[in-house]
Amino acid sequence: MTVRVMLVSPAMTVDLREARFGGPGPLDESGVRAAAAAVHDVPRADLVLRGSSVRCRETAEALGLRAEAVEALADLHVGDWAGRTLAEVGASEPEALALWLRDPAAAPHGGESLRQLSVRVGQWLESLPARRVLAVVEPAVVRAVTVVALGLAPETFWRLDVGPLTLTELSGRQGRWNLHCGRPLGGSGS
Repeated sequence: MTVRVMLVSPAMTVDLREARFGGPGPLDESGVRAAAAAVHDVPRADLVLRGSSVRCRETAEALGLRAEAVEALADLHVGDWAGRTLAEVGASEPEALALWLRDPAAAPHGGESLRQLSVRVGQWLESLPARRVLAVVEPAVVRAVTVVALGLAPETFWRLDVGPLTLTELSGRQGRWNLHCGRPLGGSGS
């Protein structure tokens, strides 16, 4: 049976603008406006889920969705780097950051590696029943699901750009997925 998985990335936040790791911050004013403008672009689904972050919850709510939080769809756990900006980590731990960016098995921050994230979301993807599933999830989860579904090399994770409030769609079933990526919701995606 075919499954349709529709992944919506959260609307804009201050943390996203600042390139902050695991920032817990809420949507900013532009994010709230963009999500409200996108309400009519949200595809219908049989099952509506979300990641556990504040921005996933607030994006789902602004889109008019009653979404269940699912731990398997949580953002990449960044351990000691949580709340810090990419620039801060790069200045204080340049070797650790470089290792993390080039080695999908590395977790120098004491959190989760990209490989661990991919295993987690891959298990979720392969466990889905045949239906239309909509999930509001962090960009890292969209990237990981895409890498796993298409059987891409884990190193391609960082080469996939996921803009705010965009829709990435997968259709298929275990081991055989097709991708439609990055359609902005509400026309702007910001």
